[in-house]
Amino acid sequence: MLKQAAFIALLGMSASAMAGQWQVKIGGSALAPQNDDNGTLNIPLAAGGSAAMKAEVSNEINFTPSIEYIFANSPLSVELLLAAPLKHDVNIGAIDDAASFKHLPPTITAKYNFKNSTRFTPYVGVGATVVVPWDETLSQTTKDATGAESLDADIAYGVAGQVGFNFQPADAKNWGVFADVRYANVKTELTAKTPDGTKVKLGDLEVNPWVYTIGYSYKF
Repeated sequence: MLKQAAFIALLGMSASAMAGQWQVKIGGSALAPQNDDNGTLNIPLAAGGSAAMKAEVSNEINFTPSIEYIFANSPLSVELLLAAPLKHDVNIGAIDDAASFKHLPPTITAKYNFKNSTRFTPYVGVGATVVVPWDETLSQTTKDATGAESLDADIAYGVAGQVGFNFQPADAKNWGVFADVRYANVKTELTAKTPDGTKVKLGDLEVNPWVYTIGYSYKF
């Protein structure tokens, strides 16, 4: 959906604007959720009742390509960040690795590039991100403690910010290197299901990740 939206937006630009450049980035990212506060979940107990428990989401590293359109004669560009699937473990209260989930975090940002007479180009951006979770699982310890059988996480949407730079060496015609940091304000609602089919809302898991990325860029 995000790819289609970006493509339609680009088609609507003038012919002069479409004379710009495409840039592909190949990088690796460390995704670090805001571990000091990933939310408090209302966890049912197999013995009866429930308990409020803090959640903590693990840090992960993965391959993150992106594609960027740089408008002609303009400091503006649009970048779409993609990623290989990421898997996170979730600690809940005193239970380590209580649950896990996989997700894709496509993120699109509108960027302002501070062009100058050097080959060093800083940039800032703002946009939106989507977290698409799947393969949510509960550990056997969690199942025994809660009486729950399965876990479901909603698709989540949020605002994203970005700051970084691109550097093109003097002897490089199209290649460059880049580094940037993104922050996304995003949370997903968790629901557990018991063996009899009863659904229990656990609350919001606040991921709010910082994403640190370095890699190579290529313009064509």
